[in-house]
Amino acid sequence: MAETRNMVVNMGPQHPATHGVLRVVLELDGETVVKATPHLGHLHRGLEKLAETKTYHQALTLTDRMDYTGALLNNLGYSLAVEKLLGIEGEIPDRANVLRVCLCELQRIAGHLLWLASHALDIGAMTVLFYSFRERETVHDILEQATGARLTPSFIRAGGLAQDVPPVFFEKAKAFVKEFPGRVDEYERLLTNNKIWRSRTEGIGILTKEQCVQYSLTGPVLRAAGVKWDLRKVQPYSGYETYDFEVPTGTIGDVFERYLVRLAEMRQAIRIVDQALQRVPPGPVMLDDPRFTPPAKQDVYEHIEALIRQFKLMSAGFKAPVGDVYMSVEATKGELGYYLVSDGTEKPWRFRVRPPCFINLQSLEEMCVGRLVADVIAVIGSLDIVLGEIDR
Repeated sequence: MAETRNMVVNMGPQHPATHGVLRVVLELDGETVVKATPHLGHLHRGLEKLAETKTYHQALTLTDRMDYTGALLNNLGYSLAVEKLLGIEGEIPDRANVLRVCLCELQRIAGHLLWLASHALDIGAMTVLFYSFRERETVHDILEQATGARLTPSFIRAGGLAQDVPPVFFEKAKAFVKEFPGRVDEYERLLTNNKIWRSRTEGIGILTKEQCVQYSLTGPVLRAAGVKWDLRKVQPYSGYETYDFEVPTGTIGDVFERYLVRLAEMRQAIRIVDQALQRVPPGPVMLDDPRFTPPAKQDVYEHIEALIRQFKLMSAGFKAPVGDVYMSVEATKGELGYYLVSDGTEKPWRFRVRPPCFINLQSLEEMCVGRLVADVIAVIGSLDIVLGEIDR
């Protein structure tokens, strides 16, 4: 009798559908997956340890480099953690809170658009890439008007925002609010009832509610399985409890329902942006606290005291009270949490991140075993991973 052996194949880290330097070791019986082991560590910048060598202000720029498709959400999570550590979380100006929500929901849309473009391209639907990148460029134009950067703005800071947004931001954002729902309709016409798309995604990579909870999954992957868990609703921050929006969920938890949930989330995000734009109050966008926050730029140019304060804060930083805090936000991929430990100096003694991509990737083998190699591509795309956030 002839001997049969399984074949071991490396998918990645150079494979474009692994969305970065992810290496998955596949054990195959023909084209059927017997085992799938994700190997992390090809991207290792030691970001958390690096942050421990920076002051609290300086460490902010490192958060942009984690999930670089949702940098403003990273900024927000970190800034909220620092504010909680300093005990100033209830003192943030109203204008800053509303603009934070508006900017973060625009960033959520940009992140989901990049996911849709790359996920569809991985499965062979090239046209969707051109459609979704059209809107993503528009969002980045709007964010650039506000922050001066397109990808890594470091704009949301402890105490508020780096600066106020210009009037043109509101003009462009309001125009986008009117236009975007019709664009999502276009994506649906291209994919939702497309026979090839449905055959490649329906019934693939199923995760039950129980499995999602077992693996500590969050975000659209968890909600597609039918768990209505969104930190903006269950543990609201930055005033999210005052906004009217729904939490889309699925029932089966397959690749197709993860797609539907993210499309629905884009529709809800634009609702939140619309509400935020209508309620932006006048006032400052940065808390005026000489201990922790820099002065207004105009004051720096005109007053020596403000110049000294600016120089001192940016070069030496500030001393945080001794203690530890954990703060998390609902990022595009799921729960993004920051754990900070302070020993009373200007630098965090411990800086740890709970990245949703890293946690969600645990479930890869569960979804792939028994499926075909082609299904592995669809499953990885449905997780929406960014390796910059995994960084282990």
